[in-house]
Amino acid sequence: MGQSPHGTSLKIDCSQCHNPEGWTVDLQTIKFDHSTTNFDLEGTHQVADCKSCHTSMVFNEAPSDCISCHTDVHSQSVGNDCVRCHTSENWLVFNIPEIHEENGFPLIGSHSNLSCVECHSNESSLIFNPLGNECIECHRNDYLATQNPNHSLSGFSQDCIECHNPLGLGWDSTGIIHDFFPLTLGHDIQDCSQCHDVTNFSNISADCFSCHDDDFAQTTNPNHTNAGFSTDCVECHTTNPGWVPATINHDFFPLTLGHDVQDCNACHINGNFNNTPTDCFACHDDDYNQTTNPNHIAANFPTDCVVCHTTNPGWQPATINHDFFPLTLGHDIQDCNACHINGNYNNTPTDCFACHEDDYNQTTDPNHIAANFPTDCASCHTTNPGWTPATFDHDNMYFPIYSGKHEGEWNSCVDCHTNPNDYSTFSCFLCHSQGEMDDEHDEVNGYIYESNACFACHPDGSAD
Repeated sequence: MGQSPHGTSLKIDCSQCHNPEGWTVDLQTIKFDHSTTNFDLEGTHQVADCKSCHTSMVFNEAPSDCISCHTDVHSQSVGNDCVRCHTSENWLVFNIPEIHEENGFPLIGSHSNLSCVECHSNESSLIFNPLGNECIECHRNDYLATQNPNHSLSGFSQDCIECHNPLGLGWDSTGIIHDFFPLTLGHDIQDCSQCHDVTNFSNISADCFSCHDDDFAQTTNPNHTNAGFSTDCVECHTTNPGWVPATINHDFFPLTLGHDVQDCNACHINGNFNNTPTDCFACHDDDYNQTTNPNHIAANFPTDCVVCHTTNPGWQPATINHDFFPLTLGHDIQDCNACHINGNYNNTPTDCFACHEDDYNQTTDPNHIAANFPTDCASCHTTNPGWTPATFDHDNMYFPIYSGKHEGEWNSCVDCHTNPNDYSTFSCFLCHSQGEMDDEHDEVNGYIYESNACFACHPDGSAD
């Protein structure tokens, strides 16, 4: 075997590449596996003539980087790593958006429709010198030429995306990012000049009053100036159009229950918010004067409404401080007219019998009239419902039957009171016979056998 012209590192049988017909290599019959090297033959490399890469017969001297075989038409403007953009199939580039995103400048918005040369304007359309990823690198002239607003005079930032949306397709106001002062609701304004002096955008205040002082001064319902309202608009208003709904911090006088009043003029007469009193009677004197059940004037009720009422609508429920006559137990009555007849609160007596005369007269067990009971109900009764329990002091008020000689000597009232229709009459003779009494009183001058005579001599029930 002759000496190989391919160098000492290639140690394969010549027949892997050559045939007996000659040294010409037939790419259709070649048996050499190029994948055993560090350079796979893919795409157009599979049909390339060996000599186009292996310019010398020593194969391991052939370089594996693209730039060694292919002229850099980009003049090093995109580096020397061809596979970032190209494949071995052809030189066309199909992943330009991905490449741009890898470089930190995605082709979005209006940039997605541009031709490369509109940005990369070099001496050749194949040279792509780096431009920088900041907007101002390409749009400095746009920045300087803009008059509405004049960006230079207004001192605007040169970081365009602070105001402009990179996804937009132009520089119009719809793409302006105004997050530092949201242009929503009532501030959804497309004409910058309504708020800004277009010659200077840097000196505008974000304070509401700086723009809305005229609105404040001209408002009459309510009149903000006369009412001494705060000029900090956000205390009451949102940015809703028309300033409504408005929420007034009325904590100094809560607008709850009977006070869910939406018309300010209902309390603040003629829009005067400075002199509106917080005293109930100042607003409700007519309610006080016209009330008949009960008649507040006739009853001489206090004009301090909160003594009896809350702010519930309709003045109900009302709680009267009735400590001068406690409404407890049997007097726990909710209908004032049950005691205060015809709404007359001035002449209502506190004496029991004045209200309970019918109860006294109609009671039969025992019959109060027949028994000649006192009309001072409290001498026997409490205010418990149903008049029970009742305590009747027979010993001190009339005759001792629970003590002394008569203790335990009787069973029921009729033992002495023989006429149940008249307890003022009584008889001693169901127990004390005449013969027995005559014997005991044979030496008593003026003695007669008669019950009233017995009581006249023996009022305490004693035998002496």
